[in-house]
Amino acid sequence: MRTIPENLSAHLAEGTTTLCHCWRLIRRDGVAFGFTDHDRDISFSGTPYAARSGLEAAEATAELGFAVGGGEVAGALISAGLTEDDIASGLYDDASVETWLVNWSNVEERVLLDIGSIGEIRRADGSFVAEVRGLTHRFDEERGRLFRATCSADLGNAQCGVNLTASIYSDTGTVTRTDGALSIAASGIGFADGWCNAGRLTWIVGDNAGVSVEIKVHRAINGTDEFDLWQRAPQPINIGDTFRVTAGCDKTHGMCRRKFDNAANFRGFPHMLGNDFIIRMPQQGEPGLDGGSFFR
Repeated sequence: MRTIPENLSAHLAEGTTTLCHCWRLIRRDGVAFGFTDHDRDISFSGTPYAARSGLEAAEATAELGFAVGGGEVAGALISAGLTEDDIASGLYDDASVETWLVNWSNVEERVLLDIGSIGEIRRADGSFVAEVRGLTHRFDEERGRLFRATCSADLGNAQCGVNLTASIYSDTGTVTRTDGALSIAASGIGFADGWCNAGRLTWIVGDNAGVSVEIKVHRAINGTDEFDLWQRAPQPINIGDTFRVTAGCDKTHGMCRRKFDNAANFRGFPHMLGNDFIIRMPQQGEPGLDGGSFFR
């Protein structure tokens, strides 16, 4: 149940109202933007809300129970202060969105209508359409520890404990050959073939500085390291750009033990039986059906 402030309630009871909608967008890096469908800029709580941004809200839905409600917001990239590069870099992934109903003649008369987060963003011809998901979408996210054979930790985080800044797991390189988007080559890194499969590549110098992407395939051929990336770089990759790469992990217990000597911190259950074992029929005379351990 939403409580409407008395001053706004009194304004709504009048014969004529001066209302507009305002949206406050907070990116993952903390940068906030304000937009309004009013024809003049307004400001409250330290945030300016820009008019004439080309921003429009489609019909929003609210669902009973734990179904995910939400709506869409559309606008022009440039006029709304959003850029293709920032969106492609992931700065708006899961960004927070506040929707306000405001009396533009007295901004103290306002009420918070909804809080959501940015989902899928579609871009075409200089415009965008952003999905706004309700708070209940958090219930669809995995929380807590998962019981599975592979490790649930991310390589290098606090649960994993591997120090990725060590020279054995990390090195820098300079692009000597590239297709400009998904494949690069560098010399002098010195890792074994496949060492960085499923690792991370972070751009240090160049138009993509600060952007990180997962490595699909790492090949070491005659002193040259080649990397195929899972995601296109937001900006064209150029010869001379520098980057840092880290070792990769397939999250299996064997790799954790052999490659990182970190079996004590393994966050999976390597001896968990799979679905194929659960659904198959036992065979008469088959060993290991006495209720004991399968890994004696």
